[in-house]
Amino acid sequence: MRLDELVRYLDDYLRVREVADDRNALNGLQVENAGEVRHLAAAVDACQATIAMAAERGADLLLVHHGLFWAGLEPLTGRTYRRVTALVRQGIALYAAHLPLDRHPEVGNNVLLLRELGMEPRGEFGEHLGAPLGVWGEGDADREALAARLREGLGAEVKVIPGGPAQCRRVGVITGAAGGFVRAAKEVGLDTFVTGEAHHWTYFDAEEYGVNVLLAGHYATETLGVRALAAHVSERFHLPWSFLDHPTGL
Repeated sequence: MRLDELVRYLDDYLRVREVADDRNALNGLQVENAGEVRHLAAAVDACQATIAMAAERGADLLLVHHGLFWAGLEPLTGRTYRRVTALVRQGIALYAAHLPLDRHPEVGNNVLLLRELGMEPRGEFGEHLGAPLGVWGEGDADREALAARLREGLGAEVKVIPGGPAQCRRVGVITGAAGGFVRAAKEVGLDTFVTGEAHHWTYFDAEEYGVNVLLAGHYATETLGVRALAAHVSERFHLPWSFLDHPTGL
């Protein structure tokens, strides 16, 4: 199908013009190709390794959560040159969706991870750039059982900070690097907060606010959205797709 048609669909579906994000996220099409899409690839990060993997799979569109330009305006030299050159030479377009993917109600990282824990969204929390970033739900699960479910579902190590009760009944999720939102979780009455990674002082926030914090890895918690987005696009437009797994362990 035509690249421009697919980009218009993604922009509308993900609401990239409406969802506020860091100015360097540059959500949407970051690199174009000759104009056709026959095979999708999805990855968490646009890096040299995933670009090479996309070329090996014969993909001509790479969907990612973390795009190319986080450092802002910089010369097209060094590794930025190598990444862009590889995309252009292989005819691979690059589309990035950061917070629009995190916050999406159907294929979003946050809602999918909450559902991985067996809960449905009941509300939002954690204001960021003028809008709530995370979702929370209700259940009744032992803290260690919840951690085990994360380990099994994501295939990742989970660090547990046991700041709250052993029985988890109100659980919030913000994927990625959201360790600074423990207080926000407490303010909406959550006893457990799941994210990817955290700062050193997150331990004391958890301990003193009385909130369990489960850290399942930045990379691992953000694999769900790009997989779901690619599967959605594949089903709608009858395109084959591949997931390019390049875990950081972080």
